[in-house]
Amino acid sequence: MFGRRALVAALVVLFGVVGAKAGSERAAHNLSPEGLAKVSDYIRKEIAAGTFPGAILLLQQHGKPVYYENFGVRDVATDLSMSADTIFRLYSMSKPVTSVMAMMLVEEGKLSLDDPVSKYIPAFAGMKVGVEKKAEDGKVALALEPLERPITIKDLLRHTSGLPYGYQGGGAVRELYAEANLFNSELTNADFVAKIATLPLVEQPGTVWDYGFSTDVLGRVVEVISGKTLLQFEKERLLDPLGMTETAFFIADSAKFPRIAEPMPGDRNINPTTQVRDIRRPTRWESGGGGMVGTVDDYARFAQMLLNGGTYEGRRYLKPETIALMASDHIGPETKIARDQNYYPGGSSGFGLGFAVRTSVPPGTTWPLGEYRWDGVGGTFFFIDPEDDLFGIFMVQTPTQRGRIQLALKTLIYQAMGR
Repeated sequence: MFGRRALVAALVVLFGVVGAKAGSERAAHNLSPEGLAKVSDYIRKEIAAGTFPGAILLLQQHGKPVYYENFGVRDVATDLSMSADTIFRLYSMSKPVTSVMAMMLVEEGKLSLDDPVSKYIPAFAGMKVGVEKKAEDGKVALALEPLERPITIKDLLRHTSGLPYGYQGGGAVRELYAEANLFNSELTNADFVAKIATLPLVEQPGTVWDYGFSTDVLGRVVEVISGKTLLQFEKERLLDPLGMTETAFFIADSAKFPRIAEPMPGDRNINPTTQVRDIRRPTRWESGGGGMVGTVDDYARFAQMLLNGGTYEGRRYLKPETIALMASDHIGPETKIARDQNYYPGGSSGFGLGFAVRTSVPPGTTWPLGEYRWDGVGGTFFFIDPEDDLFGIFMVQTPTQRGRIQLALKTLIYQAMGR
């Protein structure tokens, strides 16, 4: 089902994770009080500087919180204190949730990583690749070339589908995606994939890691197979059983509006044309790639399930070998997959089936191999460190400062562990 090479890689990771878990109480790095005090000081200084109104940081090791603190306020307009029930825009931290839903279907034999996407969305069979070509007069035109092979489910999971995010100045294909204004659509997932199927791919499938709408298309595949909307299937199979009762695609109950975390008034732009979404407004688009909202407690249940190898409070959601497969690098040198110019995981990481995966130690650090993680454009991030039986979740809303803050916090957290 997984393929021989992928299965071998997953088993290598699995046995490493199992070994780390077995010795975690004895061998794991522990967080020092002095180091954690520096973490707290850093966050407080950023709030005092006006970077963001407030934040929440949770570090959980061996199944128990070892650090949890609320900082500042949810919104400077209301001055309500940050609290565990504060609701955040998760943006791309939705992607691991959608990826887990797809892997549930893979385990059940209803989906294969090698399946062409066109098996579930027939319009994808006719997609073309856009290639910029310069004529003799120097003008550049976009030529459409046929697919060398179909887009597969694995391509959607690892971002090698050729489906990019759009932005001006990124080339002709990305500009077409920007003009399509897909982020601001009010389409259902069915209508969304029908629209995206009319656009060209930016590269041939399986050739380049290129961050984009792959996971949104995957969400539609989940809908086709399950016969339910993405949220219905997620609630039935994951969210409700896990107790993720605050996780959704918008906030339907107006009584919860005061619990929404907001960025600073001058820090609302995701890009020049898009601001952070108003999650008080109902939306038809259940974006598997970036549409979810939720709380730190909800996401902690999800992260602990992953760290546990697919189980939580006695219920199994995925097999350990499936989690290991997801947390293995699927774009390593042996795949000959290139990396786009904005390769977000960074040079010390590959990418698995839904997560960035640490494959080498960054210079000047002793950060753990095998750590897997992702983040959201609104500022939230999480990481799972199987070697230390630890996960961390940082909840904040600051689109413009997210990269800088994530790097600084991760550095301080690992320093607090003696790494």
